[in-house]
Amino acid sequence: ENYSAEDSMTNSQRERWTGLPGVWICVKQERRPFLASECNELPKAEKWRRQVICLSHCLFPLLTAGLGEFRIRDLNDEINKLLREKGHWEFRIKELGGPDYARIGPKMLDHEGKEVPGNRGYKYFGAAKDLPGVRELFEKEPVPPPRKTRAELMKSIDAEYYGYRDEEDGILEPLEQEHEKKVIAEAVEKWKMEREARLARGEEEEEEDIYAVKDDEVCDGKGNVTFQLFYTNVFLLLYLQIEEALVRRKKMELLQKYASETLMAQSQEAKTLLGL
Repeated sequence: ENYSAEDSMTNSQRERWTGLPGVWICVKQERRPFLASECNELPKAEKWRRQVICLSHCLFPLLTAGLGEFRIRDLNDEINKLLREKGHWEFRIKELGGPDYARIGPKMLDHEGKEVPGNRGYKYFGAAKDLPGVRELFEKEPVPPPRKTRAELMKSIDAEYYGYRDEEDGILEPLEQEHEKKVIAEAVEKWKMEREARLARGEEEEEEDIYAVKDDEVCDGKGNVTFQLFYTNVFLLLYLQIEEALVRRKKMELLQKYASETLMAQSQEAKTLLGL
């Protein structure tokens, strides 16, 4: 197919602009496949990858603040679409036996764009980073204060933490005094009612002897009261039984060590006759 002089001049200008000779001429001759998997030739896959890179470079300088919000969003979407397509072509080139550009190739515009966390690879370029609602996504959250260790928390714990100083505020003590007066008044009223009931029945009121000694207490004659050891006899009996068992065991050990079998049999027979 023959091209006019105007077409040749236009192609030359585009080649100088993009730095990739023949790319725009190929666009007029052959259309890039919609899916990278449709291409089965390695040289063509390399060519389509270069074309996608060229288009990305051409669109990026257009992202200026003077375009308006909607146009900037459209161009940013187109650049992200081309970056994804570039990844598809690199994967297809690797399948066809070519180099692994995803590992060894440059990242192109990736270092110039900012990716929003949790946005699955979508990036913002140029003026798109300053769009309303986008700028807030990149604002760094304030660093949370460092968490204190258990040892640091224990340093600030004192008696007040356990409630030993609750009465110093002057609120709890009056409440306790009021409750104490109420309880004492109820106890006195109950005692008076029981006393009047006993007197009405004709029962003589027996005054409690505060100096009486209880059954389990012993007075030493000097006004001092000591508690009697109730379990003394029990402990003494157990001690005697244990001592007797130890003596018997010692005798058996001596007999087994020094006595003959005949003497042992006679001794056992004597014990049997005596019922021991």
